[in-house]
Amino acid sequence: MSILVVLEPQGDGLKRSSYEALTAARGIANGAAINGIVFNASEQQLSAAGAYGLASCMVVAGSEIASKPSHVAAAIAEAAAACSATTVIFTANAFGKDVAPRVAVRLNAGLLADCTELSGTAAQPLAVRPVYAGKAKLGVKSTTPSTVLTLRPNVFTAKADATSTVTAQAFAPAVDASMRSTVVTGVSKNEGSLDVSEADMVVSGGRGLKGPENFHLVENLAKSLGAAVGASRAVVDAGWRPHREQVGQTGKTVSPTLYVAVGISGAVQHLAGMSSSKIILAVNKDKDAPIFSVADYGIVGDAFEILPRLTSRIGAVTGRG
Repeated sequence: MSILVVLEPQGDGLKRSSYEALTAARGIANGAAINGIVFNASEQQLSAAGAYGLASCMVVAGSEIASKPSHVAAAIAEAAAACSATTVIFTANAFGKDVAPRVAVRLNAGLLADCTELSGTAAQPLAVRPVYAGKAKLGVKSTTPSTVLTLRPNVFTAKADATSTVTAQAFAPAVDASMRSTVVTGVSKNEGSLDVSEADMVVSGGRGLKGPENFHLVENLAKSLGAAVGASRAVVDAGWRPHREQVGQTGKTVSPTLYVAVGISGAVQHLAGMSSSKIILAVNKDKDAPIFSVADYGIVGDAFEILPRLTSRIGAVTGRG
């Protein structure tokens, strides 16, 4: 019995969400081994994971498998069988949402998606996930011998453990190359911009900014904080901002330490995507806006006057002004 954590490389190490997943795995291990699997990672990228409880990791090399989601799923399912994993953990990001259900089907396992709390054991994990656009929480468990989980980013705080050396093992799955599959033909990276789903701080703007030419106010505040820029659905639908920045039920779900909502009324669809943020600051001229019902701090006033002053004060402290 063991836990398999699906890891994602980034820069000189792994994505922060991967360290969060390892931390969550330690919480339910109860003596079970924690194994990792990663695609096309270097020893340098894996070494940092030793501080978060990872001792052994299977490394799948080559772009042929990594470019096909169904092949990736087949490789992970095979790895889970090889290490007798009863629990497989993903991050609930674009990759995890695409591949985790495929792995669950291959393992005939129950899928617990977008979990915000995790307890129990490796043999029987118990999870909590938000439902009804975040209005309620549901306790869930799988009735199958194995379980596949996806964890919401920025909810499980990454905590270092006793540092160990990660043993990397080359893993060559027996994937049928002729298997019908969707193929990833390219990945477009937005250099210099943070992904809202993984950022520690997010500043989002809504229709209250009146036009795309005023979004620099949100961008400047985000820069002073070192935050990612987000947007409401109305803003994205109007063509002011790209879809990758959309926060909400039909966009990305975020759980940053700080979420700043500027000129966003707080429709239920938007709240579903950000209500699990640790601290919420709302700036809106309408004192009765629904966003204030979930905000920890609220500023009632004109964003065009408030944001420049806020940016200036924060920039003076952070040195990013």
